[in-house]
Amino acid sequence: MITELLKAFLIGGIICVIGQLLIDYTKLTPARILTGFVVAGVILSALGLYKPLAEFAGAGATVPLTGFGHLLAEGVRKAVDREGFLGIFTGGLTASAAGITAALLAGLGASLIFKPKDKA
Repeated sequence: MITELLKAFLIGGIICVIGQLLIDYTKLTPARILTGFVVAGVILSALGLYKPLAEFAGAGATVPLTGFGHLLAEGVRKAVDREGFLGIFTGGLTASAAGITAALLAGLGASLIFKPKDKA
């Protein structure tokens, strides 16, 4: 149990350090960094490198945005195996539907609880 937590903390921390370094030392906008992490997860998954990392680190690799990219890529791969060409369009959304729904509901809940402030 403790070793699993340490592995998750270490790998998740490394991913976050990479993001922080990109914020601090590049002129990339946060949106570009976020989408870059998702694309990196897709690419690493396509190369077969992310699945072993996710199995090793658990939530330390599946919770960050790279894990979302991995989830999308795995969903597309499985859907293409089952449904053929149509799986390219349906697999990613099917695999990530629960996470997307949770994020939308959390955003809705936060918008109902907190009042927006005018920046002016």
